[in-house]
Amino acid sequence: MPHVLLIGFAPDSIPGFEPGAVAASLDAGSERFLELGMVEDRCLIDFREPSTAVVVEHLRSKPYDCVVVGGGIRKPAEMLELFQTVVNLVHRHQPQAAIAFNSGPADSADWALKALRQK
Repeated sequence: MPHVLLIGFAPDSIPGFEPGAVAASLDAGSERFLELGMVEDRCLIDFREPSTAVVVEHLRSKPYDCVVVGGGIRKPAEMLELFQTVVNLVHRHQPQAAIAFNSGPADSADWALKALRQK
C-alpha cells in the first residue's frame, strides 16, 4: 500500500473559510485514499504562521511514496514563497517520492495516484 503525505493548511486556521466544511472535505479525501488502497498522513500547518519546521518533521518521520501539496499552499500568490519552500523540502527530504498537487482536499488521492503512475 502506497504511503502518501498530504501537506496543507489546518482548517481552523484559514481566515474566511468554514472550518467544518474544509474538515469534511479532508475527511472525504481520506475515504478516497482508502478506496484506492493508499495510506494517508496529514501535515496540516497554521495559515497565519506557517512553520516549515512542522513540514520537515513530517517529511523526516518515514518514507513516503508520494507527497501531495495542497491547493491552499499552491494557489494564492502571497503563498508562492511558502509553496516553493515546501516543494524544495519535499525534494530534499523525500527524493524518492512522487510529488502531486490537488485542486482541493477531496481529489488529493486521485492526483496522488496519477503521480504514482508516472513515477
